[in-house]
Amino acid sequence: MNLENISNHLSAYKENDQIFDAANFLLRTFGLENDNFAGFGFRPELEPNKMLLTTEGALGEKQMVMIPKNLFDFDLNLVANMVAHEMLHVRQKAPETLVEDKNEREFQAYYEMLFHKVFPNIPDVSDFHKKFFGEKALVYYKRMGENSELQQKYSEQKKEVEDLIGSLP
Repeated sequence: MNLENISNHLSAYKENDQIFDAANFLLRTFGLENDNFAGFGFRPELEPNKMLLTTEGALGEKQMVMIPKNLFDFDLNLVANMVAHEMLHVRQKAPETLVEDKNEREFQAYYEMLFHKVFPNIPDVSDFHKKFFGEKALVYYKRMGENSELQQKYSEQKKEVEDLIGSLP
């Protein structure tokens, strides 16, 4: 996958203020589509150097992914991972693949940002972001409850996350 070509396509969309078209191009390019996806909407931008994406909709219903207009001002690898995180939530909230527990959904999504098991075409992020996402995954793992069934279910993935964090400079 040629990230430079993808980046050039995204820049052309951005120059023409076609942010939703750029986001949909990203979905197609990285294989992130899902039948439970209702589309993109805009959310307020935080700051020039921060971005927040959210998935909105009731569990079991179609989901909207809310993105800032400045989404494509950020590094492509980071943007692709952030969108993949939200598209995993779209999938998790579909009736046929429903994951009810928020901590489980978030752990799965942050784990995906590190290991790309569901979306294998997503590029890796920087070591800084790997550490940040890994630490976020562990926060949600802890919130599952000490020695809970959920923690037991994800104990191997937790170890993978800890090992990855420990291997980073």
